Amino acid sequence: MRPPQVSRTIKTPDGVTIAVQEWGHASGPEIVFIHGFSQSHLCWKKQIESELAESFRMVTYDLRGHGDSNKPLDPVSYRDSSRWAQELHSVIVGTHLQRPVLVAWSYGGRVVCDYLLSYGDGSITGINFVGAATRTPENAPGRALIGAMATADASENAGRTLAFLKACTALPVSADDLDAMLVFNLLTPVEVRSYMSGRPTPYEEALRKLRVPVLVTHGEKDQIVPLDVGQYTVAVVSRAEASFYPESGHMTFWEEPVRFNRELAAFVMKRVERHSAKTL
Repeated sequence: MRPPQVSRTIKTPDGVTIAVQEWGHASGPEIVFIHGFSQSHLCWKKQIESELAESFRMVTYDLRGHGDSNKPLDPVSYRDSSRWAQELHSVIVGTHLQRPVLVAWSYGGRVVCDYLLSYGDGSITGINFVGAATRTPENAPGRALIGAMATADASENAGRTLAFLKACTALPVSADDLDAMLVFNLLTPVEVRSYMSGRPTPYEEALRKLRVPVLVTHGEKDQIVPLDVGQYTVAVVSRAEASFYPESGHMTFWEEPVRFNRELAAFVMKRVERHSAKTL
């Protein structure tokens, strides 16, 4: 994987050091990618190494407890909604972004909703919720897999993490890609996985207040965050449009990157054009 144009660290108000990466066109329209539970910025490989890099300034970062970011081992660092909000806000401010589009996958949907609760949508241009947990999924087949990942036994941890990753996709993933995913997923300590699980999702009011455009991308074969959660988001957000993938699971952006990247580019450019028209 190619290195980012810029790598930096940003300190959150509660003292956590966050690893941040910048890719693509330095003066292009801005996108912030927020990854999911037990993942890292590397899950966005098929976006940051795609044709999107020719047009867009893309910022990725590792959530607290993940990837190359600090991993405090106290529950409050992960159970306090305001800390997730401040973390994303720190990334936006620390990279000097001006009204970016947020792309939030899976648990990243919770992080964006935490941000909305604390800061509203005045500093962003739009949101792409991708298989996003905007509410707690009920009876999702993958929920048991996530709970099982909080084991201290190293061999069981690896096996259960692999089972979770296999459940994340409905379309085939190469053995090499699966191995790479396993490596960066195992960077998340089991304590962090445990602290993140079961956090409430009191987001409906914040979603109803959204005034920026929203694109809801969801795989119809998603076993981790079922399609009905994506349908809920579309129903609750007044300016939401839906893009459902009949053949994909939880990782639409990895399983069908050509379609995903095309739709994301169109969504971002539409926001840019509308913003430019307003300022003329």
